[in-house]
Amino acid sequence: QERLVESGGGLVQAGGSLRLSCAASGFTFNNSPMGWFRQIPGQERGFVAGINAAGSGAGYADSVKGRFTISKENDKNVMYLQMDRLEPEDTAVYYCAGLLTSSLDEYYYTERDMYEFWGQGTQVTVSS
Repeated sequence: QERLVESGGGLVQAGGSLRLSCAASGFTFNNSPMGWFRQIPGQERGFVAGINAAGSGAGYADSVKGRFTISKENDKNVMYLQMDRLEPEDTAVYYCAGLLTSSLDEYYYTERDMYEFWGQGTQVTVSS
């Protein structure tokens, strides 16, 4: 059974940094492109960042490009989202997600419906 557990959320002032972690178990992490999404109450869950199975290629939403960095450590079954220069507009519940393809899959995925399993989410609040 695939399981993802996020951690690292919290309250931070604008301009500060946080690092989110996503611990994976129950599946072959090397075969899984992964992603981070976020959701504000009353809005749909939106793409933040995605990374391919090997961790060698990544993409970002325009709103976070240059401020956030996604990474994946396949030997530790962990994915990260380093968030720098945080803004109040980044306040949301952040979710990690995965899907199973192949370790040779060079693509990252931006569409929410492509992902097969999700974590429970972690709250990030950025004060002005």
